[in-house]
Amino acid sequence: MRSRVEALEFALLGLLSQGSLHGYELRKRLITTYGPFRALSFSVLYPQLRRMLEAGLIEETKSSASPKSRRSRIVYAISKSGKKRFSELTGGAGPDDWDDENFEVRFAFFSPTPPTNRVQILEGRHRRLLEKAAALRSEISKAAQTSDGADKYLTEWRRHSLESIEREISWLEEMTQNEKDV
Repeated sequence: MRSRVEALEFALLGLLSQGSLHGYELRKRLITTYGPFRALSFSVLYPQLRRMLEAGLIEETKSSASPKSRRSRIVYAISKSGKKRFSELTGGAGPDDWDDENFEVRFAFFSPTPPTNRVQILEGRHRRLLEKAAALRSEISKAAQTSDGADKYLTEWRRHSLESIEREISWLEEMTQNEKDV
């Protein structure tokens, strides 16, 4: 998943593989579940759904009006082509899958991901975080050595970030071991 658009497609296919949903419900689930999509607007969601419809990955039907609203809703469902595409996406693993923005989305749909790919993604994420932790430690060390120009709030933010990364590294090590033990 090289871009936010591809990550959004993956997430939408993953959600729709679990059952049909209307646009508002898709947006709500994306916002509450996936970090990268916290600021997902309808102006991003609906064009993506339209592209997926045009590509044959999803299908739409109109549901009858509910007692609360006189308007009918468009309900989206994954198509056969969409299921195939989702299977292809879960069957691959690469550096984009362990980036900050994409990892959460990939992890949310780890169940249909082949076990060897899950391990590869977890190990890739682990390596990426080890690199980030080393860079943060270096920045914190430099700030400690220079007392005249060090921004104490920036240094504290780096410490906080390092602690978060170290927790995720421990979690990743545990998850990777669990995957290998299965």
